[in-house]
Amino acid sequence: MESNRKTTPVKSNEQCSIKTVIRMDHKIPILQREPLIAGATERDQFFMQTALELAQQAQDCGEVPVGAVVARAGVIIGRGYNRPISAADPTAHAEIMALRAAGDHLGNYRLLDCTLYVTLEPCTMCIGAIFHARIQRLVFAATDPKTGACGSVIDLPAEVRLNHHLQVDSGILAAEASALLKQFFAQKRKATGQNRHEN
Repeated sequence: MESNRKTTPVKSNEQCSIKTVIRMDHKIPILQREPLIAGATERDQFFMQTALELAQQAQDCGEVPVGAVVARAGVIIGRGYNRPISAADPTAHAEIMALRAAGDHLGNYRLLDCTLYVTLEPCTMCIGAIFHARIQRLVFAATDPKTGACGSVIDLPAEVRLNHHLQVDSGILAAEASALLKQFFAQKRKATGQNRHEN
């Protein structure tokens, strides 16, 4: 599925020169070299596919399936998936976990020249953290009609009074991300119904 907003084509000769360093954070490797892909749309799909794989890990842990990656210069420098239940932490959304990992890698809370890919439209908490991190570009897959803060409920990135602005693109692998979420909640409802009948 194509992005709802225009993306700037990436120069075909742009290559990743950063050495791949593998670190572990909750058994998730932090850095991964991107295959040489010409064109922003294919690049976006590659990173969003990685975020979807992280969303699947969240589901495997009983968490709402949302995954996120932070990329800089063609390299994933931060990964995360939803962990509020397992971490007993209401702030442990996928975006926050990916931002923390990227900040730890760079040794700086300012994530300049970085793009954050996430499988679900960020909430107000997460878009606030994205602003503070000075993320240059946000790409999300599925919209969130209940808590989405990038156009669905409110549109904080469009708020001109805020001191940071970023490019926002959406719709990359939206169908896949939405299907994963729908499947998760359908299974939850089914399990809840079975528990009621058993009690």
